[in-house]
Amino acid sequence: MSAQPSLPAPPLPGVDDRWALFLDVDGTLLDFADHPDHVYVDSRLSELIEDLYGTLDGALALVSGRSLDDLDDLFSHPPWAMAGLHGLELRGVDGRYRGVHIGASRRSLVRDIAGTIAGEFPGVLVEDKGMAVALHCRTSPQLFERLRERVREVLPSLAGYEMQPGNMVIELKPEGMDKGSAVANLMSAWPFRGRVPVYVGDDLTDEHGFSTANLQSGLSIRVGSREPSLARYSLSEPAAARAWLFRVLHALKHGALSHAHSSGGNA
Repeated sequence: MSAQPSLPAPPLPGVDDRWALFLDVDGTLLDFADHPDHVYVDSRLSELIEDLYGTLDGALALVSGRSLDDLDDLFSHPPWAMAGLHGLELRGVDGRYRGVHIGASRRSLVRDIAGTIAGEFPGVLVEDKGMAVALHCRTSPQLFERLRERVREVLPSLAGYEMQPGNMVIELKPEGMDKGSAVANLMSAWPFRGRVPVYVGDDLTDEHGFSTANLQSGLSIRVGSREPSLARYSLSEPAAARAWLFRVLHALKHGALSHAHSSGGNA
């Protein structure tokens, strides 16, 4: 990855473009909150995603670090495809679920170790995601580097798990799956097959999605200013990402020419 101090705003789809949209949630569609349970999806955003899903003939997916159960709660059990837990869980538009199985004793061990670590760092919040556990330090950002080193120390005792750093969060998750792999799996099947992947995300975990989109001649769009990144386009914040998606919807329905010069701001 190479540092790019300025990236252009993403384009809008042309008349003949057949896009497939892959959207991260926290930090991309939604602003971050101190606690992951404190975010909500308003009706305007929900209707936007529904309209994009219909206009793209179903070629839209959410690709998130949240679990599928959590995404279902946020978006009221939507029909579109979703990848949860950074790709460990995957549900296609046909409703079929694919995921890994982690035994109860292993999940319990990971939770216990995460709880012990959190006890050493006042202000760190433990989020149990089932197969994965997240340690959030959004209210105590100065602890992030120390927290990462502490998690790295315990990794040898957690065979089959890996550390996934993010935006003021460190996750312990099973090895072998990432957001890029989830996107590649979805792109191999209807209604995504043969379309241009357009991946929008903000965090380190989204770099795998950017890579997959780039390899398939798609668009990789970073939300925010994090560097370095494999992204080739940028939007400044979730509000800019939402505004750009509204313009994408208009372009898909009515053509992009009238909006070609208002496609969002750079990071």
